[in-house]
Amino acid sequence: MDQKKVYIIEDDKHIRELLFYKLKGSGFDTTAYASGESGLAAILQAPPDIVLLDLMLPGIDGYEICRQVRASKIAKNVIIIMLTAKGEEGDKVLGLEIGADDYIVKPFSIREVVARLRAILRRLDRNNENPDVVKIGDIMILPDKREAFVNDELVELKTKEFDLLYYLMKNAGRVLSRKQLLDDVWGYDYAGETRTVDVHISQLRIKIEDNAELPKYIKTLRSVGYKFSDIKKEEL
Repeated sequence: MDQKKVYIIEDDKHIRELLFYKLKGSGFDTTAYASGESGLAAILQAPPDIVLLDLMLPGIDGYEICRQVRASKIAKNVIIIMLTAKGEEGDKVLGLEIGADDYIVKPFSIREVVARLRAILRRLDRNNENPDVVKIGDIMILPDKREAFVNDELVELKTKEFDLLYYLMKNAGRVLSRKQLLDDVWGYDYAGETRTVDVHISQLRIKIEDNAELPKYIKTLRSVGYKFSDIKKEEL
């Protein structure tokens, strides 16, 4: 795996330095920023592979940074992991809805952060090694380009939305539990945080379904999980 570039945007000096030295020592090309303004400018100028983004920053906060990154053509595919002391479900859901791929609640284990980053990158590498085009009904996935089309029109998906859609389509017709989706798409045991899956499913439905309230493709199996309808499944 090539050395991956990670930006840390964190105003707490102790946390920032701890993350910086641990990631640097773990083989990541790491740069740390103490303010949202400096971190955002760096992302938009030279996008990294991953951003560890503190939510509660003075000045421009993590929410606004996330919005601007997702709106940028050059940086929209950067993986964003939010670091937050806020553990309430509403804060986590909002972070996911505006474009974060994941979040870690403080206090956290530095080893957990490193493990999570490596799991994300391994999963992306596996997807790139298996670039089968998948087409089901009006939806087509081009894994090597990380592009999704609905009725031949390109759909803008966040990193985790793309990973989730690709996994669902590759497993069309199978019932997949929330825990299974967390383990295989997020790449680690995320026990107790199945709301993460629900938020991403809701966002996907808005983008790929004709009617998100009456989904044709992504079906909910109450108390079980989700299933992607295997309508005319094709692998090209």
